[in-house]
Amino acid sequence: MSERQNELDQLSINALRFLAVDGVQKANSGHPGAPLGCAPIAYLLFHKLMRHDPADPKWCNRDRFVLSNGHASMLLYGSLHLSGYDLPMAQLEQFRQWGSETPGHPERGDTPGVEVTTGPLGQGFGMAVGMAAAEKHLAAVYNRDGHAVVDHYTYVLCGDGDLMEGISHETASLAGTLGLGKLIVLYDDNLISLDGPTELSFTEDVTRRFEAYHWQVLSVADGNDLVAIEEAIRAGQAETTRPTLIRVRTVIGYGSPKAGTNKVHGEAMGVEAVRATKKNLGWPEDKSFYVPDEARANWDTVKPKGRKLHTEWDAGFAEYKKAYPEPAAEFERAIAAKLAGGWEKAIPSFPSGADAKPVATRNAGQIVMNAIEKVVPELFGGAADLTASTKTIFKDSPSFHVDPLGKNVFFGVREFGMMAMVNGMAAHGGLIPFGSTFFIFSDYCKAAIRLGALMGVHSLYVFTHDSVGLGEDGPTHQPIEQLMGLRAIPDLTDFRPADANETAACWKLALERKSPSFMALSRQDLPVFDAERAFAGVPKGAYSMTPEVTAPDVILIGAGSEVTTCLKAAAELKAAGIAAKVVSMPSFRIYDEQTAEYKAALLPEGTPKVSLEAGATLGWYKYVGTNGAAIGIDRFGASAPGPIAMEKLGISVANVVEQAKRLVKK
Repeated sequence: MSERQNELDQLSINALRFLAVDGVQKANSGHPGAPLGCAPIAYLLFHKLMRHDPADPKWCNRDRFVLSNGHASMLLYGSLHLSGYDLPMAQLEQFRQWGSETPGHPERGDTPGVEVTTGPLGQGFGMAVGMAAAEKHLAAVYNRDGHAVVDHYTYVLCGDGDLMEGISHETASLAGTLGLGKLIVLYDDNLISLDGPTELSFTEDVTRRFEAYHWQVLSVADGNDLVAIEEAIRAGQAETTRPTLIRVRTVIGYGSPKAGTNKVHGEAMGVEAVRATKKNLGWPEDKSFYVPDEARANWDTVKPKGRKLHTEWDAGFAEYKKAYPEPAAEFERAIAAKLAGGWEKAIPSFPSGADAKPVATRNAGQIVMNAIEKVVPELFGGAADLTASTKTIFKDSPSFHVDPLGKNVFFGVREFGMMAMVNGMAAHGGLIPFGSTFFIFSDYCKAAIRLGALMGVHSLYVFTHDSVGLGEDGPTHQPIEQLMGLRAIPDLTDFRPADANETAACWKLALERKSPSFMALSRQDLPVFDAERAFAGVPKGAYSMTPEVTAPDVILIGAGSEVTTCLKAAAELKAAGIAAKVVSMPSFRIYDEQTAEYKAALLPEGTPKVSLEAGATLGWYKYVGTNGAAIGIDRFGASAPGPIAMEKLGISVANVVEQAKRLVKK
């Protein structure tokens, strides 16, 4: 490297450093330490090594960059701005302010070029593993000899906190097993965490840990050594069968009076420390948000280079399209997140009536998945070592671990990591990913589910064994508060179908809504109700199961398996001279989206209401009113056969009848 080029590189790196420092200082809030230490890494990636097009942040074959230590967000914002993304300086100056495109932690959808929302440490790492898995699968599906239409890397910048979090252990282990050779993680090894030196809590040998996970592990002794960092990244690119961890020894707060200490981690440095840092690194002390002309011109080379790469890919794809029109058309459709025309015709319906065989909704889900596999080939996922129980497997597809064409992912007992990977797959694009486990273990998944909802990605979270009806496994495995906890997450659609036909209708909506959703499915067999009514009613979130009851004395509202109990109770009430309307409510979220007129007609004010669900009653009073009755379970369950557990805990026909009669008499 020439002396002149070295000077230009350092000038460009320092421009990035001080955009971060000035942004944090102006906001008087943020994290300046990591950007000061990691700016050389970001510069090499964004300026030289990554394939990306700032003019089109959604180019499908771009390299992905994930800032897993999202608190260093100003490093990412500065890199995007200087690279030529549509992120003007005025937005950097509004760091952490209301309505800006530069929130405190990176948020997908707020800022051009931000791939995923990060900040909760470790989740960016996990999502990046999902992105790399998506790339590997899509490459196997669509690439042909001489036509690599899917061919890109996933880069991650992470810190000690990310590697402390258990999710990084889960997903790093699986990444090695899956041989994700296009995943390259740069570990900011600065020996400092928020509380102080990492030796307080983090003394393991990270290198050996990742080697045991079947990763290639490389080390760079000096985080300012551009040559060594570049050589390590290129070695990572050359390794095709293993993911790569590059351990880079950096200095947190490089150049500042507080360098190498936790005092520069999570707060603005202060005016005097900022001035001293600028002086130490030869920067104008009296200028803020300053980018020298030479540095600007150097960074400006990124945009035309990215456009050239994109144009070359477009030309290659045009040739691919001529040679392979069918996979090309399917690729374009999947990347555009469009479902195939007429796909819904493959969704099965189930026979109903007295002679129909009862079906557990988990089994119905498996039938639906396999029925639509060919027409929705972008479905991709699996279970957390519970495939035989959750029934989420494509019977005619191999395992992704054995064959990257396979659509069945065996995540192992890694619930949190699984759902983070699902979010990463969805953020990558071209797939509709899902993960599944027992509903009780949604607690392990909660942080990832929340992040999926915050990003608005098309992730499907499939849960089975949805109530105390699962029986003998007892309270450790019987969900109580999980339904209401997940229903409280903004922008997450809930589905708890009452039977096989509602399950099919829920799957249809889950695919069409293109937003995150969860399903809570039964272990036990349930009667099957009218298919036409289900497919018409589920899109409303709630609907009448007894349209013949036009002037009800009481309304019984159920969800999931409890709808059957409500129908039985309605029959007993009818025999007692009480007209009971039964409403199935498979989705709170979708029902709440309906018009006021529809809701007033379905659940009119003044008519007594009883809700029934084998879970927490919190939330049901929104629908039954303060004068209604919410029957549920506000305690932990018990180990017993499912029907007995339900009966003993009050989820019974007798209890519904009793509460309905009490309300009608008032």
